[in-house]
Amino acid sequence: METVMRPIFLASMLLLAAPAGAQNPAIDVTAPWARATAPNARAGGVFLTLTDRGPADRLLGAATPVAGVAEIHRTVNDNGVMKMLPIDGLDLVPGAAVEFKPGGLHIMLIDLKRQLKPGDSFPLTLTFAKSPPVTTIVTVGAAGAAGPVMDHGHMHVMPRP
Repeated sequence: METVMRPIFLASMLLLAAPAGAQNPAIDVTAPWARATAPNARAGGVFLTLTDRGPADRLLGAATPVAGVAEIHRTVNDNGVMKMLPIDGLDLVPGAAVEFKPGGLHIMLIDLKRQLKPGDSFPLTLTFAKSPPVTTIVTVGAAGAAGPVMDHGHMHVMPRP
């Protein structure tokens, strides 16, 4: 009997010792969305809002099964030429929301493994310096979508006006 109870006791102790953030992440991810891509597109973008509810943290990276690589990017104007440049991380200030949107910060999906079609969804895992990883579900809107809209508790991605 003792040999049967020992693994159960050890598993219970491990669950109790798990960091509080594992059950209640300190980073809120809201309204994750992406634009649909062309059938042979090799890249796409993810947009969302991050809010740090814990101590200061840093977004380090992202991963998704729909792309070979997911990078944090920012859009800059370089002498009249818009460029999307990777950044090695992004500092998060407690209580401050950081919006990833078209023409600004975004998660760049490189080497897409499939077309992103309107109505599809896929997982995206974000990694942080201090907080545990957070996995969210990204909703795909139209190719020209301007952003997400919440309607009766459900997110919809709105087309550009």
